[in-house]
Amino acid sequence: QVQVVESGGGLVQTGGSLKLSCTASGSIFSVNSMGWYRQAPGQPRDLVAKIDSGEDTTYAPFVKGRFIISRGNVRNMVYLQMNSLKPEDTAVYYCVGLIKHSVGSWYRQYWGQGTQVTVSS
Repeated sequence: QVQVVESGGGLVQTGGSLKLSCTASGSIFSVNSMGWYRQAPGQPRDLVAKIDSGEDTTYAPFVKGRFIISRGNVRNMVYLQMNSLKPEDTAVYYCVGLIKHSVGSWYRQYWGQGTQVTVSS
């Protein structure tokens, strides 16, 4: 089994910073890309940032220049450094990994449970 767990959310004021962490664990053969999505109440789940197997990164326009996605010292860990936070960043943030299980035949997406980020005015 593969599990993805994220943490680091909380309540911050406008202009503040948070760093989210995500770890994939279990019977993992390899990790391809990892990324972050977010979902605000009544809104769809949108891509925030992703990092692929070659370390190339992609950012949504609404976070580019403020957020940074990076891998940890092992490929099953990923971080999201969030700076200059705005009230509109308030959402549940989800980590996702494209991961091949140790006995699997293909890569599939594994999702975390989400962590709440709230930015006050």
